[in-house]
Amino acid sequence: MQQPDNSNASRSLVFITLAALVLCLAAGFGLFSGTAAGKFGGVLSLLALVPLGLLFLSVRAGADEAAAARMAVESQRRENERNQGAILRLLDEIAGLGTGDLTATATVTEDITGAIADSVNIAVESLRGLVMTINASSAQLDGAARQTQALSQHLAKSSSAQTRQIAAATESIGAMASSIEEVSGNAERAADVARHSVDIAHKGGDAVRRTIDGMNAIRETIQETSKRIKRLGESSQEIGNIVELINDLAEQTNILALNASIQASMAGEAGRGFAVVADEVQRLAERATNATKQIDALVRTIQTDTNGAVVSMERSTADVVGGATLAENAGSALEKIEQVSNQIASLVHNISASARSQSQSSQSVARNMQVLREISSQTADATNSTSDAIGKLAQLSAALRKSVSGFRLPESSSTASTGQHRVPVAPDPEIATTGTFRRISGELNG
Repeated sequence: MQQPDNSNASRSLVFITLAALVLCLAAGFGLFSGTAAGKFGGVLSLLALVPLGLLFLSVRAGADEAAAARMAVESQRRENERNQGAILRLLDEIAGLGTGDLTATATVTEDITGAIADSVNIAVESLRGLVMTINASSAQLDGAARQTQALSQHLAKSSSAQTRQIAAATESIGAMASSIEEVSGNAERAADVARHSVDIAHKGGDAVRRTIDGMNAIRETIQETSKRIKRLGESSQEIGNIVELINDLAEQTNILALNASIQASMAGEAGRGFAVVADEVQRLAERATNATKQIDALVRTIQTDTNGAVVSMERSTADVVGGATLAENAGSALEKIEQVSNQIASLVHNISASARSQSQSSQSVARNMQVLREISSQTADATNSTSDAIGKLAQLSAALRKSVSGFRLPESSSTASTGQHRVPVAPDPEIATTGTFRRISGELNG
């Protein structure tokens, strides 16, 4: 601390010494100079004495300065010893910091180590707070990580189960969509069949109506024919009556011819020509009788056939009437069938439209279920990744606690450190589920 004074004294001593040497040289030079001896002899003699005085003064000043320097060196030595002692004491007090002992406290004094000790105490106190915060935060982080990991594992199991259930539901919905698609195809084919049935029923109705018209025409024709056959029967009956009359006439003619033959034979020769005529008349009568018998047989046959034809025509008329009635009933039934077929066609068309709509809906549901299945699988993967990341976080927390476990804290601080400090924990970059859930929301909304 007295080094500036020592340097000034040294510089003064050097200056005085140099001045004395210069004067001595000048005096010596004057003594040996002949030209100057006369002019400056006295002056030089006096000047020759000056260096001696200056030398004496400089020696005297040097002795004083040397004594002062020795005192300054002694003072500096004592100061250095005090500083060295203070530094050794400070080093001894903070020696435990190297082994993690944060209970050490440096003594703050007025010497050179005072500011250092104060700074060391502040740093140690800050380090204590940091270690306590790390301990408390790592403990809380470890507990939260374990709890979150357990929840993540449970969520992963639930997600896996949900994925399996969604997969089964997706397969069921896919099968249902296929069945609905098949039903839709069958409904469309049934609609075509129903429309074809309506056309056939309509054509059948037209055919039945034409059949009814034909049956009515046949009935009228049969009725007209029956009337004519009846009139034919009546005419044959009249012919029979005429034939009977002719037969009676033939029999009477035969009797008359027989009587004429008898009369002719009784007349002898006179009645022989008349007998020939009578024989011819008799033969004609017999031929007429035979003809009338044949005609009578034919008339009877005609009458029998006519009666049979009349009966048959009456039966045919009844059958035609019954057929017409049945045809009318069939026409009514076909009209009802046509109406029912139209209703069935309309219902089948509605069923086909509903089946197509359900098929489209089921296909949409199947696609959504497939997307949901993929989302569930991605969620399960993200959950597993989260669980792994949380496991790594727990390991890091354990490593952090282990890294600060070597520090020794005061008992009051260590017992009261739990739950007093909270350190915000930065999110692990591996837990990158935000983008996944944002994309999941976009697919569900889409």
